[in-house]
Amino acid sequence: MATWSTFAAAAPALSAGVRMLLQQYGPGLGYLATVRPDGAPRVHPVSPVITDDALYCFIVASPKRHDLERDGRYALHSYPPEESDDEAMISGIATPVDDPVVIARLAAALNASPVIDWRVFELSIDTAMLRHHGASGALPFATRVPPITQKWHDPAAHLGRSLVPS
Repeated sequence: MATWSTFAAAAPALSAGVRMLLQQYGPGLGYLATVRPDGAPRVHPVSPVITDDALYCFIVASPKRHDLERDGRYALHSYPPEESDDEAMISGIATPVDDPVVIARLAAALNASPVIDWRVFELSIDTAMLRHHGASGALPFATRVPPITQKWHDPAAHLGRSLVPS
């Protein structure tokens, strides 16, 4: 699985578009899907943190944190913009961060309260997708112009697949 920096270096325009949609309202906002113990999906709003090096998420004690601690698979989807139906999605594996220097740096930068039971996860990137629907949005009968979709798959995880326009 690729780090954010690996993804950004391999697909700079795509990663910039994903970052823009995840941070369009200031702090990161997205919907995090995790895998429940019974295999069903669980979806939660979260505030992902993007640095030059990595993509992180602070997760408080909750069912979603238990999901990630048990099975790190995740998908993260952007909030829809007010002016379009553009969307971004990334998926991969969430791994707990144990490095106290990284945790302290992130906590200080984000003013994370030490009295709240949170844990930092790094979200590796296996797949990324960015879709632009255009002025008419995603309505199926609004236009005959198809959306523009960009995809990226980590070559190390997907036997050489790379940025593929659809």
